[in-house]
Amino acid sequence: MSDKKPSRKEAEEAIRTLLRYAGEDPSREGLIDTPKRVVKSYDEFYKGYHQDPREYLSRTFEEVHGYDEMVVLRDIPFESHCEHHMAPIIGKAHVGYLPKNKIVGISKLARVVETYAKRLQVQEKMTAQIADCIQDILEPLGVGVVIQATHECMSTRGVHKHGVSMVTSQMVGAFREDEKTRREFLAVVGPLNAMNG
Repeated sequence: MSDKKPSRKEAEEAIRTLLRYAGEDPSREGLIDTPKRVVKSYDEFYKGYHQDPREYLSRTFEEVHGYDEMVVLRDIPFESHCEHHMAPIIGKAHVGYLPKNKIVGISKLARVVETYAKRLQVQEKMTAQIADCIQDILEPLGVGVVIQATHECMSTRGVHKHGVSMVTSQMVGAFREDEKTRREFLAVVGPLNAMNG
């Protein structure tokens, strides 16, 4: 199989093929521009393939004035797509780390989440990728990541179960080894809310 990325024209033709497969007529007035719109939406849905989350963490600050407590960013909203059915995954991520000697701007933590979310994903893998990236680049004493999300592949097809959310967590370093640190992180994250709340 070729690694060459298809052209936009080839991608649009693929959408026309899928429309025909669904039983539609791609030349119908309401669908004429649909292939262009879908391909354009793919540029947004999967922009994470063209971004390096590690770059966001490369600019750190060492002037922390002795701050050595946990840093937690809660309720980071994200949209992703599952790699099995390409159906939406909608959720929130909670990310925390225990600095050793450097910190990073908090918006960069949200950008790391966003970059991994904007790829075809499995929630478990995404949770681990975020934690590993932060641990590798910032080298903190520990990292904790909790993700809660709803999966449209479960609610709009297959078992058709609505209102179900999945929770995954990845604890690294002190968050895994020290029960007190882990408990503190989970307390700061707080009780997981209903996804529509």
